[in-house]
Amino acid sequence: MRLGPFDTSRINVRSSADGGGGGGGIGAGGIGCGTLVIALIGALVFGIDPMQTIGMVESVQQQSAPSGGGAGGGRELSEEEICTSSAYATEACNALTSLDATWEASFARAGIPFEQPFLNLYRTGVVRTEGCGSASSAAGPFYCPADKGIYIDTTFYDQLAQMAGTGGDFARLYVIAHEYGHHIQNLTGLARQVRAAQQRNPSQANRLQVAMELQADCYAGMWAGKNRQLIEPGDLEEGLQAASAIGDDTLMRNAGQSINPESFTHGTSRQRMAALRLGLEARDDSACDVFFEGG
Repeated sequence: MRLGPFDTSRINVRSSADGGGGGGGIGAGGIGCGTLVIALIGALVFGIDPMQTIGMVESVQQQSAPSGGGAGGGRELSEEEICTSSAYATEACNALTSLDATWEASFARAGIPFEQPFLNLYRTGVVRTEGCGSASSAAGPFYCPADKGIYIDTTFYDQLAQMAGTGGDFARLYVIAHEYGHHIQNLTGLARQVRAAQQRNPSQANRLQVAMELQADCYAGMWAGKNRQLIEPGDLEEGLQAASAIGDDTLMRNAGQSINPESFTHGTSRQRMAALRLGLEARDDSACDVFFEGG
């Protein structure tokens, strides 16, 4: 995808130190963020039971930590330094610039207040969020609704390339665009409504979780579709291969487990591919609402 250069004056990017305990500007207070849904799509790569980690509803408590202080206790890197620290970082910053501009315009047309998320790029070890406690590299990419942050361990991209069988850029862009989709759900209030519905009716928790994830896939496709003039040959195939590789049924099969639809959290490979394609082909901003129609 031919994304333009990043614009650090228009994006919010942070970084955490390599190694254990790295964090970026965590506020003190120890306030629990309660239950939240986070996308942990890389768990199997790191040898963790997917039914314990991938996309599950977790109860996490924010860790108390002194405010301020850069990653690892050193000086904080500038956004320019973060975005040029690696090819993956530059690509992610380019994507964030486009995602912000695309979704801000959509929200403006709908008359809905928009707020940018921040992107935290880190490599291995532990990242501490401002609102959702700590997460290790095994968590994979995730979004924290409490602090509106997208957290990506860039080493995950290497693992994704192995899983999907493609090292193409659109597979990686799909990941960040999917997490941005959760930010859209947070801003519209849908994420809050879904969490409340899951608590009221636990028997529907998985179904609602799958709907959340498929809608985020759809939003990822919608972003690409809104910028279709930038799509290159092979991009769609790369995205679909990535979506297929991280479907619940495929992950279970590859882990040597029996396929149990009642344990699905993100949807099957076929569902995820269809959701991404739906967003790509959408002509209406409401197209991705289909996953919550009919109760």
